[in-house]
Amino acid sequence: MKAEIIAVGTELLLGQIVNTNAQFLSQELASLGIDVYFQTVVGDNMDRLRQAIHTAESRADVLIFSGGIGPTQDDLTKEALASVLGRNLHYDRMAMDNIDRFFRGRNIPMTENNRRQAHAIDGCTPLPNETGLAVGNAIAHNGKFYIVLPGPPKELIPMFQNQAKTWILQQVLTHEKPIYSKMLKFAGIGESALETRVIDLIEKQSDPTVAPYAKESEVTLRITTKADSESEAMAKLDTLEKEIASRLGDHLYATGDIPIEKTIIDMLTELNLTVSCAESCTGGLLMETLTSIPGSGAVFQGGIVCYSNEMKEKLLHVPHDLLEGENAPGAVSAETAKVLAEQVRMIVDTDFGLSITGVAGPGYSERKPVGLVYIGISRREHDTLVLELNLKGNRETIRTRSAKTILYHLWKQLKEIADEA
Repeated sequence: MKAEIIAVGTELLLGQIVNTNAQFLSQELASLGIDVYFQTVVGDNMDRLRQAIHTAESRADVLIFSGGIGPTQDDLTKEALASVLGRNLHYDRMAMDNIDRFFRGRNIPMTENNRRQAHAIDGCTPLPNETGLAVGNAIAHNGKFYIVLPGPPKELIPMFQNQAKTWILQQVLTHEKPIYSKMLKFAGIGESALETRVIDLIEKQSDPTVAPYAKESEVTLRITTKADSESEAMAKLDTLEKEIASRLGDHLYATGDIPIEKTIIDMLTELNLTVSCAESCTGGLLMETLTSIPGSGAVFQGGIVCYSNEMKEKLLHVPHDLLEGENAPGAVSAETAKVLAEQVRMIVDTDFGLSITGVAGPGYSERKPVGLVYIGISRREHDTLVLELNLKGNRETIRTRSAKTILYHLWKQLKEIADEA
């Protein structure tokens, strides 16, 4: 089963907004076993929109539209699709009632053009809008399937998850076996290096399938199978997961779609351990990453952003002759990273102290190159781990990779503790 996503809106072509809907829809369709072969963006023009529909029909079974169903004259998606299908539009009564209630409840006169948001193509299944006014449409026609969704993500996402997905399962995938997937999450390894270690599994895949995905400092493998039952599916997926884990166990931190910081907070909580941070070039990014996870307050005790040498001395007692002087290692050094990690752990009184100091850019610092970063992990009653990183990318990339890298090495230590328990 092949799909094409058609995003409608001149603002997309002008770069005024980012098409995040395409990413969401592609991920959702992939989880259903529907392959997205094309993504099309078309402006608010009737002729070009009809042409885009005809082109998509020639190469896809399922056409998913986002946008172009609002109240204004340039919202043309339903009109264009109805024209291509040779069907008429009507007003969906439930959608019209919802629009009437909206304006009455706010004591605002409803302009006539708002009625356009209640348009439905004859013969379609209306998709109620839980967070907006424009009703969605789903329709089967001559062996093709069409789903029309609103453009705003806050409306599109719940409509797809709560309405359109059910319609797809009932109308599109009626003869397909259910699809089951697992997300394997890896850290401390790049996409190309990971692929090299499982390339034989990817090349010979049939069922289950293996698909890699990458984002900043994390890599995901989605393993997917079709089966008559969940137990049958899990038996196949578990076998493949064990094979992958045997090759990449030092990097496999989760078997679910969660970030490494969530895994770390959960492990610290389970092990009844605490952590603190001292950050220089990351400016608090590491602490923000950890505290973005609900429940982090039970294990993250606090930290210090010590951007200047003065703050490193005053707040974390880094010796002056370590930071400055003709033969001083400097703020960007293994020696300073070690002291920062040990001092913040002792000052805050935690089981772990983490430190990051380096050059995020855009220029050199202490005559040291952009991307040179030192990280430190101080563990109570253990030797302090200090690592030198030589990172590539812009300022934000270096900061993010620094934070993610130290989290990976903290995860490795927590894993050792858990395995010994």
